[in-house]
Amino acid sequence: MPSTSASRLAALRTLLKQEQLDGLIIPHSDEFLGEYIPACAERLAWATGFTGSAGLAIALNSAASVFSDGRYITQMDQQVDQASWQCNHIYETPPSLWLAQNTSAGQRIGYDARTISHSELSAIKAACSHLEFIATSGNLIDRLWTDRPAFPAGPAAVHPLVYAGEASLSKRTRLAQKLTATGADAVVLSDSASVAWLLNIRGRDIPCTPVILAFALLHKDASVDLFIERSKLPEDVKTWLGDDVRIHAPEQMEQVLATLKGKTVSVDPATSAVWFAETLTHYHTVIKENSDPCLLPKALKNATEQAGAREAHLKDGAALCRFLHWLDEHAHTTSELEAAIKLDSFRAEEEGYCEESFNAISGAGPNGAVIHYRVTKESNRPLHANEVYLIDSGGQYPEGTTDVTRTVWIGPDTPPQQLKETFTRVLKGNLRLGRVCFPAGTAGHALDTLARFDLWQAGLDYDHGTGHGVGSFLSVHEGPVRISKVPGSIAVQEGMILSNEPGYYKTGAFGIRLETLILAQPFMANDNVKPFLSFETLTLVPFDRTLTDLKTLGAEDTERLNAYHARVLRLIGPRLQGEARLWLEKACAPLV
Repeated sequence: MPSTSASRLAALRTLLKQEQLDGLIIPHSDEFLGEYIPACAERLAWATGFTGSAGLAIALNSAASVFSDGRYITQMDQQVDQASWQCNHIYETPPSLWLAQNTSAGQRIGYDARTISHSELSAIKAACSHLEFIATSGNLIDRLWTDRPAFPAGPAAVHPLVYAGEASLSKRTRLAQKLTATGADAVVLSDSASVAWLLNIRGRDIPCTPVILAFALLHKDASVDLFIERSKLPEDVKTWLGDDVRIHAPEQMEQVLATLKGKTVSVDPATSAVWFAETLTHYHTVIKENSDPCLLPKALKNATEQAGAREAHLKDGAALCRFLHWLDEHAHTTSELEAAIKLDSFRAEEEGYCEESFNAISGAGPNGAVIHYRVTKESNRPLHANEVYLIDSGGQYPEGTTDVTRTVWIGPDTPPQQLKETFTRVLKGNLRLGRVCFPAGTAGHALDTLARFDLWQAGLDYDHGTGHGVGSFLSVHEGPVRISKVPGSIAVQEGMILSNEPGYYKTGAFGIRLETLILAQPFMANDNVKPFLSFETLTLVPFDRTLTDLKTLGAEDTERLNAYHARVLRLIGPRLQGEARLWLEKACAPLV
């Protein structure tokens, strides 16, 4: 009997023949091109079984493949029916290369212009000039997905100034001035996080990401056309938005774009669906390709947002420490799923807690080696004695967004020496990146080696980036800066919050990742001849002592670790009581 994905692939191929197409591109993204998407947009998962947050599939009449990055290679192998779909590393075998190798001249490849970016489609077209690319009428997957969930209907909410720190009009005015300077009359905003940040609104349309799914046009007079169902805007939100924000139904978007004929409109080819460029071109609009103007200002947290991030991490640190104390007592009688649920319950005790910032990665033993493992009822595994447990989780608070990973040893025996040395090399990478001072203007890729250095000296590495940006009560993964091997042109700047998460993964055995969030701040020294920056560590959770090898750590890093633990005890200790407080004192005691 064919698998579900095999049956769905067969149905898709039948539909392709009816549409006179030879293949279809199936991105993970929705119409807003976000990393995290609502259930109604999980088309890639429906077609292939792969549920990762990044990827793409191509279905041809004679072959089919799913692509994702190093975080999801093991997950793809586990989830995808490889009798129907190949699995490929998206960087080692780019979709454009695979498509070029598996097609012949003149074949017609379909795509939904609303769910793929201009940049992504252009890269594929450039490598496959022998093919004809056809924008489909609607999304072909939606025609087959008969029980597809409804579009989210939840309301928008005000994000008050006590958390936002800057009024929407001030933000809109700043950006409008930049628009005018570039010669643009308006800019398309298709990233829901940008819309949320610009208008100081939030929502619950996507699990774990407090945004409302909406498009917007920002004009050079600082007014906005917002495309959203009116039923999603309570009266207090309408009042909050004001008269300069005009409300339109989503289906009116093409009509409004048509009014821009002859004007110059800025579009981000990386974050906007190709539909926008195609539609604006159809109505004879002049298009300027520029980055989303909200990306960089959104990443530069103002003083209010920085203070909020510190408060969010105090709450989150207390919840994590209560959880780790609980785990210390219950590790031998719990499971991955139960532990993740328990951690969320500790966070729920903190004032203002809204939800997880992503589904917790709760991986015991070999499951910890799956970089973005997501525990389910089917995969749930008990925590066994004498193995490694990795918990990567985060919380959404009105003050800020958190993301933290700790890896612990489940005893009772002493960990193997080689495991301790490997853990400690990961820890040294975290400490090294966290303490660096660097010249202003330094891009993230220039810092990446710091986190990998001690692993590299042992011939070890990890197949993911070292750091990503984090939003302020927004997406846990935020651009435009990252710390990665991949070169980037955007510098780390004051006010940016980034993750610091080196790791090591041994397939079939264990995973190690140690993640803290860091805030870029000015570094002041008496002999500075140019501006420098350093990082303030926001996360306040102790590292596992049992897995730490003092000889590998060395005297200098031992001193730094002791100082960090003393800070954790000083700031989190007053928030804990009883046995949890005693546990924290022991966990933060100086290593000698």
